[in-house]
Amino acid sequence: MTGTLWLTGDAEADQLLTDDPFALLVGMLLDQQYPMEAAFAGPRKILDRLGSIDPHAVAEADPDEFVALATQTPAIHRYGRSMAGRIQAVARAVVEEYDGDVTRIWTDPGASGEAPTGTEVLRRLHALPGFGEQKAKIFLALLGKQRGVRPAGWREAAGHYGDEGSHRSIADVTSPESLAKVREFKKAAKAAARAKA
Repeated sequence: MTGTLWLTGDAEADQLLTDDPFALLVGMLLDQQYPMEAAFAGPRKILDRLGSIDPHAVAEADPDEFVALATQTPAIHRYGRSMAGRIQAVARAVVEEYDGDVTRIWTDPGASGEAPTGTEVLRRLHALPGFGEQKAKIFLALLGKQRGVRPAGWREAAGHYGDEGSHRSIADVTSPESLAKVREFKKAAKAAARAKA
């Protein structure tokens, strides 16, 4: 593992993301249609309100109560109700597939009995509820660039999100300055997409 993450600008939220891989996974799940730093602050709100961010506790929480804690002000996401269901679905998948240990996604041996490749880790991430291909690639890039999780071929599997020196996604955010660069990249990409349409 590398040093403390800087994803939210809030010391306690960032420390939780640094210390708890499941919290980091939940932050990635929340990172859509919502400011990046606010999405990654969501796990800290869950911990404060539920008393735990352990996948077992999240999976076993009463769904109505979990929606209530996700939507109370300040909510964990603009779409707190639907995201509450997705978070519990991811927690259940981690419990059922990996005995509640999210790190097994990138440490469990592949079919060959060898350490998993970047492609295999990407496949496992993509199989999680709410993780489309792009989200899975970004999280793989985040693991490689900032958490020292570098299975063979991880940069290639992550596509352009794995590029060194890029500012494409949360995987490249390490400071307020890099966050601003990622925002600029996203803004330019949206403008280019609109121009093509």
